[in-house]
Amino acid sequence: MRHAKGRARRAGAALAAVLTWAALLAGAAGCSSDDTGGLGLDHVLGAKPPAPEDVIRISPDDGTKAVRPGDRLTVRVPHGHLESVNVVRSQDAQDSPVPGHIGPDGTTWRPDDPKLALAAKYTVDAVARDGEGHRSARHTTFTTLVPDERFIGYVTPENRATVGTGMIVSLAFSREIEDRAAVERAVQVTAKPAVEIRPHWFGKNRLDFRPEHYWQPGTVVTVGLGLRDVEGARGVYGLQYKTFTFTIGRSQVSLVDAAAHTMQVRRDGALLATVPITAGAPEHTTYNGKMVVMEMHDVTRMNSRTVGFGGEYDIPDVPHALKLTDSGTFLHGNYWAPDAPGHVNVSHGCVGLRDVKGGSSDTPAGWFYDRSLIGDVVEVVNSKDKTVSPDNGLGGWNMGWKEWKAGSSVK
Repeated sequence: MRHAKGRARRAGAALAAVLTWAALLAGAAGCSSDDTGGLGLDHVLGAKPPAPEDVIRISPDDGTKAVRPGDRLTVRVPHGHLESVNVVRSQDAQDSPVPGHIGPDGTTWRPDDPKLALAAKYTVDAVARDGEGHRSARHTTFTTLVPDERFIGYVTPENRATVGTGMIVSLAFSREIEDRAAVERAVQVTAKPAVEIRPHWFGKNRLDFRPEHYWQPGTVVTVGLGLRDVEGARGVYGLQYKTFTFTIGRSQVSLVDAAAHTMQVRRDGALLATVPITAGAPEHTTYNGKMVVMEMHDVTRMNSRTVGFGGEYDIPDVPHALKLTDSGTFLHGNYWAPDAPGHVNVSHGCVGLRDVKGGSSDTPAGWFYDRSLIGDVVEVVNSKDKTVSPDNGLGGWNMGWKEWKAGSSVK
C-alpha cells in the first residue's frame, strides 16, 4: 500500500506541474495583447532581443565593394529612434568625419553631402533604441568605386606667382571633357577686391577665366579646384582638390607698331620708354592683337622646323626670349641683324629687340626682359596680318566681353 500511495503522490505532483505550466502558458497567451502589464511569453521564456541589423538598417550593406558615387548612404530604424550616428571616410591615408544629421522624426540619418567619394572606405557606427526601448549598436563598412580613368587640369599661372595685369587663368585638361558644365561648376575663381570673373571654353579640354578688363594691380586671385570625383566624361573622374592663389603686380602694357618699327612700354599708364623693334618680314608677318607673356627664357633655341617652316633658321642661343603664343611668336633679343630694329622688319613673325650674343642687360632686349613679368601684355598694331586667335596662347583679350561670356557651359 505504501508503494501504491507513493506512486499516487508522484503522479499527482506531475499532474500539478503540467497544470501549472498550462496555466502559465494560458496566462501568457491571454495577456500578450492587453495593456495590463502582465508578462508576455518572450519574457517568461527569455527570448532573444532582435538582431542589430533588424533594428538599424544601413545602406550600402556591410562589406559592399565598388559602391558608385551616385548611390546614397542612409541609416534608418523602422521602429524606435536613432541616438547617434558617426561616419568616417578614409581616403588617401587620411580619416575625415562625414557631417550629417538625424531627421526630425529621429528615424533616419543622411550625410550633408549626398555624393560619395571615390576610392574611399566608409565606416558607420550607429546606436538606436527600438520600439520597445531596447538599445542596439551597429558597426558596418563599405568601399567605393576605384576609377580606372582619371583626369587632371594643368593650371596657369603657378601658385603664389606675381604676374602682370593681363594674366588669364587657364586650365588644360588631360582628357577631353564631355560634361563641361559639371567641370565648370567645380572650378571657382575669385578676386580680392572683388570683380566679375567669367569662364570660356575652348574646345573640350581647355577652360579659361578672366575679368572684363585687365586686372587691377594688387589684386589677389584665388583658384579653387573641386575636381575630385567629378565625372568629366563617361567613367573618367577628376583627381584634384586644391586651392591656390596668385597676385597681380604692377601694370605694364607694351604697344608694338609694326609699321613704325617701335614699341612703347607703359608702366601703370605712364610711358616708360620707346624701344626700336623689328617685326615679321612681308612674307612672314606678325600677328596683330593683344598677346600675353606666357614664358620667359634667358636663352633658348629656335628652330624653324618646330613652327611649321622649312630649314630657314636654327639659332641655338636666342637671348631674352618671352613667349607670346602657342604657335611660336616670341619677343626676343636679336644679335644677328643688329641694324634691323627701328628700320626694317626681317623676322619670321617674332618681335625682335637689339641684343648681343649671350645677352646683356645693357641692350634694349635686356632692359625690357629685366622689367617684364609673366602676364604682361604686348599688343601689336599695324601689321599686315590677322588678329591672333583668342585660343592661341593667352589671347582671350581679343574677344569681346559678350562673346567671352557666351563661352560658358553653365546656363
